[in-house]
Amino acid sequence: MAWSSGGDVQDEMGFDGGFAVVVVGTARGAEIEEAIGLAGGRMLRRIAWEAMPAELMRQVAQPVLVADARGVSEDLLAAMLPRLEATAAALDLPVIVCLDMAEIDVVAAALLGVQAQLLCRPSVADLIGALVLARGSGSTPILHAYAREGEGERLRRLNAEVARIAQALAELARREADTVPGGVADVEDRRNAFRIEPAPRAPRADPADAAAVRAIIRRRRMRDALFPGNLFEDPAWDMLLDLYAARLEGQRVSVSSLCIAAAVAPTTALRWIGKLTEAGLFVREPDPADRRRAFMALSDAAAAKMHDYLAATNGSDPV
Repeated sequence: MAWSSGGDVQDEMGFDGGFAVVVVGTARGAEIEEAIGLAGGRMLRRIAWEAMPAELMRQVAQPVLVADARGVSEDLLAAMLPRLEATAAALDLPVIVCLDMAEIDVVAAALLGVQAQLLCRPSVADLIGALVLARGSGSTPILHAYAREGEGERLRRLNAEVARIAQALAELARREADTVPGGVADVEDRRNAFRIEPAPRAPRADPADAAAVRAIIRRRRMRDALFPGNLFEDPAWDMLLDLYAARLEGQRVSVSSLCIAAAVAPTTALRWIGKLTEAGLFVREPDPADRRRAFMALSDAAAAKMHDYLAATNGSDPV
């Protein structure tokens, strides 16, 4: 049987394959249900944010958690997101969080750097991709009916499911391409090997002041305005420049502001912020005046590398 009205018992044997998903948040998210179905999953139920900690601890299975933070108050998110993270970690549950730009700072303060996928204004295709990744993380068990099959049958069903998901994603991509003027596809970049010998570091003065770094950023945005599509996406460098300029100015940068500086989709920016934080180039600094928020800054090592680069290029960037 499925979840009872009290939500205390679950029998996976009633499912004929796929994976289980529990959605946190009851106000929005019809596209979440569509994505779950297209990804081959089964939504067990929705639970309210306020009831989330107690309800998740009563889980029998290990579902994927999809938390819908869109439109939820900052105070409620600030109270519940750390409990969501702690519960998911204790139960080894993969987490996907859907959010809008308004929730970036409060969500990032609690979950940035945690093993959770943060999707800002996600499309159905974004959700399908996140669900497939979450299912493949190893935390979510295959349901019993699927596990009882022989190896050959499991491989057959897996191949069929992969083909079905690929077809669904292709159809969604075609649907979205029809709504985008020009339809310029993403371009895979190629990198040539190039070494730069850092110039001797000045003892105190920086090779470029904040205004010069901001001018570099403006030239990059002018280039984006003149050429179509996503030809020049480089979120890591754009964010490094923005944080370096802010460091020279003595300014703090919120996560949402840094996402804007990245000049890419917010979900992509959040993924890069997490990656650069893990690499030790970015550091997260809690806001002492508001526990719901955090600021991003360059690490001292990253700032030194930016200094070396601008010194080697005479305080400019070829864009």
